[in-house]
Amino acid sequence: MLFPEEIETERLRLRRLCHETVDVFEYYELCSHHEPAIEEVTEYLPWDPYKTVKETADYISELESKWEDGTRAEYVIRPKEGEPGASEIVGSGGLIIDWETRTGKPAIWLRKQFWGNGYSGERADVILELAFERLDLDLVAVPVQDGNDRSRAAVEKYISTHGGQYDGVIRNSTVRPDGTIIDHHRYTVTQNQYRESTLDT
Repeated sequence: MLFPEEIETERLRLRRLCHETVDVFEYYELCSHHEPAIEEVTEYLPWDPYKTVKETADYISELESKWEDGTRAEYVIRPKEGEPGASEIVGSGGLIIDWETRTGKPAIWLRKQFWGNGYSGERADVILELAFERLDLDLVAVPVQDGNDRSRAAVEKYISTHGGQYDGVIRNSTVRPDGTIIDHHRYTVTQNQYRESTLDT
């Protein structure tokens, strides 16, 4: 199997996001306007709050297809026992892979009440390990939308820890669902940088 079904960190359990592991109605509630602060959560994400359960189900089915064809590993994130919100879904994270360029792009979103706990960096550590140790990718590239200062701070911290760098701003990088053209700040870690940083620890 290309991707592990489950990954554990000190405080988190990441499990493959699919119809078998996630109740579609529960996930819809978390990704729609039923979830408090969802507009703030999705402000800098490439998706808008879901409008229907079917939209949610279709998204999970799409993730299953990408898992099978090896282009995306997506995990639902739950804190372990003893952590705030233990066993609750606090968000999801994973790795989008371009095999042609041997590049991985991490992705994550967290419910607002779980911001500030260091979960993003903890998840990033195991996603980088997946990218370089298991998948043998050459590069991990992290795009952060301009203006998303909270995410930039988190990304800068774990990119620095793993020997990576800030590459600069990519103008007119992508288009949001509402048609807004946005810029991205790009951070990268090469496999060599990752391995050198691992030797230093």
